[in-house]
Amino acid sequence: MRLKISHMTRYQYDAPVQYALQQVRLTPKSRAGQSVISWETTIEGGSKELEFDDQHNNHVFLVGIEPGGTEISILCEGEVETTNASGVIGKHGGYAPLWLFKRETDLTKPGKNLRRLIKEIGHNFNTDIPQLHALSAKIAKTVRYQTGSTHAETTVEEALEAQQGVCQDHSHIFIAAARLMGFPARYVSGYLMMDDRIDQDASHAWAEVHIEGIGWVGFDVSNGISPDERYIRVATGLDYKDAAPISGMRIGNSGEIMSVSLQVQQQ
Repeated sequence: MRLKISHMTRYQYDAPVQYALQQVRLTPKSRAGQSVISWETTIEGGSKELEFDDQHNNHVFLVGIEPGGTEISILCEGEVETTNASGVIGKHGGYAPLWLFKRETDLTKPGKNLRRLIKEIGHNFNTDIPQLHALSAKIAKTVRYQTGSTHAETTVEEALEAQQGVCQDHSHIFIAAARLMGFPARYVSGYLMMDDRIDQDASHAWAEVHIEGIGWVGFDVSNGISPDERYIRVATGLDYKDAAPISGMRIGNSGEIMSVSLQVQQQ
């Protein structure tokens, strides 16, 4: 399937900004299950300062705002050819060692709520994949999908306590649980073509677990499936902070408004 992406992120400030730097992870790579046909990033109100591949082999570029500017926009457009591998990515690659993906982070630190959830799914499984699908289903049932109910700093235990969240929270809970169960696990940010719409409010997130003898396998808790040809992987990491599409800092007290326009469709 060939997917076409148009992703605009715009920042507007209520006072001139003398310095701001955005770290952008919005460039997909050709890898298992996807081949990038074309991809272009256009910046208005700023410029690229530096490009590099980070420790997770994500392509990153730093964008600085024009001094005294009040608006900056980042437009990513391209086409990606995808195939359905039932979520299987395969062998581990990149710079980070596999053992690193068992390490907890501030956002994925386990507590009593997570341990109780794992206990409730039981151990009556012959192989790893059915157990992980059961974990995914349990999380989706326990934490209702509700936009606006959490934020970028919401932890696993906070989302479980609230019993609601979004794809970021579902992914963090799944990752934290999988690590407690002994699996390396990582966060994935990317795009998903919706069956009922072209325009979307944000990019998507899911999780991947490394299973011995198979390699990395994806699990989208929010949609109850393993990723298929409708998905494009863009960035991975230990949690959202490692794979956030855009993150950054600025100097000054100006207020900020961020708006996102995203279209994902079959070409």
